[in-house]
Amino acid sequence: MADLDHIATAIRARPVSCGPVRLIAVDGHAGSGKSTFSARLAAALDGAPVLHLDDLATHQELFDWTGRLHAQVIEPFTRGEAARYAPYDWTLRRFGPERTIDTTDVVIVEGVGAGRRALRPYLARLLWMDRSAAGSWERGRHRDGPALREFWDGWTAAEARHFAGDPSRPFADLLVRECREGYEWFPGPRVTA
Repeated sequence: MADLDHIATAIRARPVSCGPVRLIAVDGHAGSGKSTFSARLAAALDGAPVLHLDDLATHQELFDWTGRLHAQVIEPFTRGEAARYAPYDWTLRRFGPERTIDTTDVVIVEGVGAGRRALRPYLARLLWMDRSAAGSWERGRHRDGPALREFWDGWTAAEARHFAGDPSRPFADLLVRECREGYEWFPGPRVTA
């Protein structure tokens, strides 16, 4: 956790980006460690809320969730209001009961595509989990097991198309690499360009 204190301090120093909120995106390939890193970063940020983009995506709309995110999260935050969204249940294949994210200092948005073009104007920082697509996908397939093999086959093709048309990594402020113990980070392409 100690290495995340540095990032947390830098995030708190950023100006607000979405109403009164510093919106932090954690993007990367599926299986790259975004959820685990986001949970650890949230803890370093005194329990900052984490919005998982898997809650906004659906089987039919793997990457077509931007409208929902704008209407349910971005627009309320820009007005200084709480976000309200209904998370998608991937087992039941329908949206579940509504959840609320209050306006707070920092909110983390994690998921594939969190740094997409339509969201970047609202971000205080874009962090990219710097693991290759192949390595990430292999890790994700291993995590999810053979029962989701068919889903992963469709997912990897959809993710490759998404990043080909709307890449996030070139706009990252930080590249985050998972180490045996903790993380290391490097200035992203946006910073070094």
